[in-house]
Amino acid sequence: MSEDNVGLIGLGAMGRPMAARLLRAARERGAELWVHSRRRASAEELVAAGARWAATPAELAGRCGVVVSMVQDLPQVAEVLHGDGGLLAGLSAPAVLVLSSTSSPDGVRTLAEDVARRSGGRLAVVDAPVSGGVEGAAEGTLSIMVGGAPADVARALPWLGALGTAVHLGPIGAGQVAKACNQLIVAATTVALGEASVIAERSGLDLARLLDLLGGGYAGSRLLEVKKSRLVGHDYTPAGPAKFMVKDLAFAAEEARRTGVAVRQLPVLQEVFGDITARGLGDLDTAVVQRDLEDRSA
Repeated sequence: MSEDNVGLIGLGAMGRPMAARLLRAARERGAELWVHSRRRASAEELVAAGARWAATPAELAGRCGVVVSMVQDLPQVAEVLHGDGGLLAGLSAPAVLVLSSTSSPDGVRTLAEDVARRSGGRLAVVDAPVSGGVEGAAEGTLSIMVGGAPADVARALPWLGALGTAVHLGPIGAGQVAKACNQLIVAATTVALGEASVIAERSGLDLARLLDLLGGGYAGSRLLEVKKSRLVGHDYTPAGPAKFMVKDLAFAAEEARRTGVAVRQLPVLQEVFGDITARGLGDLDTAVVQRDLEDRSA
């Protein structure tokens, strides 16, 4: 039955490996994976491996009971939803739309209300932003922060489980709040690693040996493991572009204001990544905080 199938829209750096994991899960369940993106070429490998191509979001909506959206942000989600070729136009049965990109918590809450109204309750929204990067997407080890009504989340969880560890944290918007908290921690840790690496190198320490040593103590983290080789090699090839932190930290600040939390570190982090982006370094990996500090400390 079509409602047993899963769909994914958005085949970028994260979407493609996520789709590959969903394709494997669909095969195990005797179901199909349907995919759609702006460029058909980005789906060629997946289609060759057995995925089905949907020419429009509407076609995909008519084929799937759960649709995962991995487009950039809410304006792009709106493009996917509306119009003659949009998801809302193609609904043939009740379905769940899973938003896995990072967005405004308030924006997601508003979107969910609007979608429910426009679809007559046939399309429910679950927010499920992810953390773990391209590596986690490929390995199926993403941390997935889920918000939504229990019945809607229950439909999505079997598919999200194929992508990593998915935990239901509360009502719609809870996933985005969790992701904002995640990004606050990631940003702070990334800046700390960058500053520590510059201090260590300028003091004559062997940075590779130092970071290996720190990884076994309280400074150890998954982020240190991932960024270590980049910091040692001064490699800023983008995996997670620094400019995305500007948006993500703005969402954290939005939620802090809404809840009346007098944050102290968050404004500093916003300034750091805002300055990096303004300097034209925003397309580089977040590890570029190291280079930014070196430039400022010349």
